[in-house]
Amino acid sequence: MPMKMKNTPLHDEHVSLKAVMAPFAGWDMPIHYGSILEEARHTRSSVSIFDVSHMGEFIVREKPEAPSLDHIVTAPVTRMKNKRCRYGFLLNQNGTIMDDLIAYRKADDEWMLVVNAATRERDFSFIKSQLSSSASIENISGGIVKIDVQGPGSPEVMRALAGDRIRDLAYYGFDFFDLLSGKFIISRTGYTGEPGYEIYIDAGIGVELWRSLMNNPAVRPAGLGARDILRLEMGYPLYGSELTENTTPIESGMERFLDMDKDFTGRDSLLVQQKRGAARRLIGFVSDGRRAPRHENRILADKREAGYVTSGVFSPHLNRGIGMGYIDADRSEEGREIRIDTGRGEITAQIVRVPFLKKGPIKMSEVV
Repeated sequence: MPMKMKNTPLHDEHVSLKAVMAPFAGWDMPIHYGSILEEARHTRSSVSIFDVSHMGEFIVREKPEAPSLDHIVTAPVTRMKNKRCRYGFLLNQNGTIMDDLIAYRKADDEWMLVVNAATRERDFSFIKSQLSSSASIENISGGIVKIDVQGPGSPEVMRALAGDRIRDLAYYGFDFFDLLSGKFIISRTGYTGEPGYEIYIDAGIGVELWRSLMNNPAVRPAGLGARDILRLEMGYPLYGSELTENTTPIESGMERFLDMDKDFTGRDSLLVQQKRGAARRLIGFVSDGRRAPRHENRILADKREAGYVTSGVFSPHLNRGIGMGYIDADRSEEGREIRIDTGRGEITAQIVRVPFLKKGPIKMSEVV
């Protein structure tokens, strides 16, 4: 999700930017509210809230007997149960990734699609053009504030906010809860690997929700910088970094989110790639010190260029630089030593299996 990010005085501990400026579509998620490393540590040990209102939300209505949406999204949306979520992709005919998304089945004939901000308008146009004439799609992004509550303390924070029924919410499930002056969606997915929830609420009362959450002494705000550390520690890919229109789900190791038993855009190209094998693979690596690799640094193996870095950060929980990147498939084995050319010297690193944090948090393999 390559966006221009900046700090803004509206993003302090009391204010949600989108709630103040909705339906303005040019907001930025703050990089940090204080120390990025402290925000990451607090999320792993307690609970943080993230204003991710820049994400896009679409409502698709279609009779399940004529499932054109099922041909657009790689996840099996028509086989989903109501009040369940599924992770999937929008692909082009070449099988490369236009966007990743989460589909929410609100009713037999209604879904909510949550997409990335930078691709929102293109996604909307693409999906609309591919839907059948009997289906409808509505972009509700401008009227929604999305606040993520993440960390081991999040279940108790959410119980205080939404009541005991929150305990019944299954992983990758959602329901409607009484909050403030209405009934709104709360889901349980997460992008940090910790227990977490997503609240979708009317933009007009977003500030009130933010302040209500901040009144809990365990809660602190966190920004884009901490989120990037947390998701990378868990090996979660990011659109615009690991996932792009130059990469396929097979290359990125995300085959499990492809329902190959149904027809969808790009499937034929992926079948060809599956048969011949991917020429490159997405890997995780740990540096031998605290230096962090950066996006587009060259990866060297056997003294020659073999790939490139997609993301890199310093992990405060491992006290090491960590990263992900694409490398030639024949040099992608776990345990191989590689070198990262930063342009100002080289970093020695080793290919490892993700997630980088092995205990406690939820792993990508558990995502449905």
